[in-house]
Amino acid sequence: MRMQDKIALVTGGASGMGLAFSRRLAREGARVFFTDINETGGRQAEAELRQAGLQAAFLRHDVAQEADWLRVLDHIRVAEGRLDVLVNNAGIAISQTIETCTLEDFDKILNVNLKSVFLGCKHGLALMKAKGGSIINVSSITAICGEPMAPAYSASKAGVRFLSKSVALHCAEKGYAIRVNSLHPGYIDTPLLASGNTGSLSEAELMASRMRIGGEIPLKRRGTPDEVAGAVLYLASDDSAYITGTELVVDGGYACH
Repeated sequence: MRMQDKIALVTGGASGMGLAFSRRLAREGARVFFTDINETGGRQAEAELRQAGLQAAFLRHDVAQEADWLRVLDHIRVAEGRLDVLVNNAGIAISQTIETCTLEDFDKILNVNLKSVFLGCKHGLALMKAKGGSIINVSSITAICGEPMAPAYSASKAGVRFLSKSVALHCAEKGYAIRVNSLHPGYIDTPLLASGNTGSLSEAELMASRMRIGGEIPLKRRGTPDEVAGAVLYLASDDSAYITGTELVVDGGYACH
């Protein structure tokens, strides 16, 4: 029970990696609040977790809206008085090239993937700095390797990577005892990857991209959300007490190329 009596918040928790993160933290003893803009999926996930005997509560949350962050964090403050772990996981992806990506889509992706992390870190510190804790910002392997079919996504996740370093340094200088790290999953089997908003790509372009990526993973398969959840547990727990401002890559060796 490595997370016994810890209070955790996971965004984008209704499905995929976020649900796996919430489940793993709760299994290890945490009281987990998980959020999502998908209220129907979130309520279903909440019922599933509670039926398994886990302490988990769902809150609807548009992570791109500051008012929603303040509401969610105030709910946790009233219920628990503190926050020990924040996992900024919510994100979206649209497959496009630099020539076909619209300004509207670029702004939308940065708002959900990057601005949300800024808001979570900015306002989450108030609940964390008294006792310390861990912030885990979910970036992507595309923040390290880049991806020609996802310029906006790659840019947003690269922003998450270096925002995390800046917040880590700030917390260290202030003596908050809050560790801040970025997590970089590779290609993971999730609803986001499966449904994959194809944007302006043709079916042939999308298939060619998926074939290329699949052939470049040294372990010859995509990862699972549970395999990434183990990394989240490590960064959330006291086992990573001397780790801050760095990247943890979970990609089956993809970045070795």
